[in-house]
Amino acid sequence: MRNKTLDTIHYGRVAEEGVWELFHENSKTSRYSGMPPDEVIVAHMQRLWESLPFDRYPAIELPEPAPLDATVESTINARETARAMIPCDVTLQQIAKLFHCAYGITRDCTEEGFPRPFRTVPSGGALYPLELFFYSAHVEGLELGIYHYNSVHRNLRWIQPGDHSERLCGALVQSNLATDASLLVFITALFERSVFKYGDRGYRFVLLEAGHVAQNLNLAATALGLSCTNIGGYFDRQIDELLGLDGLAHSTVYMTAIGGHADNGRA
Repeated sequence: MRNKTLDTIHYGRVAEEGVWELFHENSKTSRYSGMPPDEVIVAHMQRLWESLPFDRYPAIELPEPAPLDATVESTINARETARAMIPCDVTLQQIAKLFHCAYGITRDCTEEGFPRPFRTVPSGGALYPLELFFYSAHVEGLELGIYHYNSVHRNLRWIQPGDHSERLCGALVQSNLATDASLLVFITALFERSVFKYGDRGYRFVLLEAGHVAQNLNLAATALGLSCTNIGGYFDRQIDELLGLDGLAHSTVYMTAIGGHADNGRA
C-alpha cells in the first residue's frame, strides 16, 4: 500500500497527486488512436506561422554562420554544466552559429512532399513547435534587451528594449544567472503546432524537442569556447509575462544560460 501522506507532500507543499501519472497514461500511443488525414494536417500547418514574424519590430540580419573547428567527439566530451560563469562579449557571428545549431533550417524538402523545410533537430511530424528568444546586454552590435530568433529568415527581432536583469533575477531560482550570463536563451512552445496532430502525445514531443535544442546549444557553445548551464528552475508565469506569452497556448518550457568561463566552480 502506498503511503498517501508521503505521496502528496513534497518538501512542505501539497502536490496534486497523480497528475503526472494521468498525463503519462493519457499521452501513450494506442493502436486505436487516430490522426487527421494528411491533407487536413498540411492544411492546418499552412494556417500556422512557421516562425513568429514580429514584423513590427526592428530586424537585425545575422551573418552567415562560420564553420566550427572542433570535432563532434571532442565537443561532446568537453561539454559540462558551468557551476559559475562570467559575462563576456559575444559576437553576432557567434549568435548566428549558436541559433543556427539550435534550431536553424538545414534543407528544403518541399520537392519531396514535405510542407516545411527540415531543421537541425528531430521534430515529431516535422512540425517544429518551438520558438527561441534571448536576453542579453553583451552582444557586440546589439542594444540591451530581449530578442526573437526567426529561423526562416535567419534574423533577429528586437522585441523588448531595456534592462530586464532585475525582473529576471526575481524569476530565476538561481537568480545570479541573470547577471552572470552573457545571454539567457528562452525555449518556448506553441503547443497547437504539435497537439493538433498528436493530441496529448504531441505535448510529450514538444518537451523532447526542447531537449534536443538545448543540447545543440550546449554543444555549439562548448565548441565556441563558451560555458553553458541549462535552467529548469524558473518561475514560469514570471518568465512568460516578461516575454509577453499567454502561458497556456504559448509558454516557456526550458532555458539556457551562456557565458564566459569563470576560473572557479567549473564541474
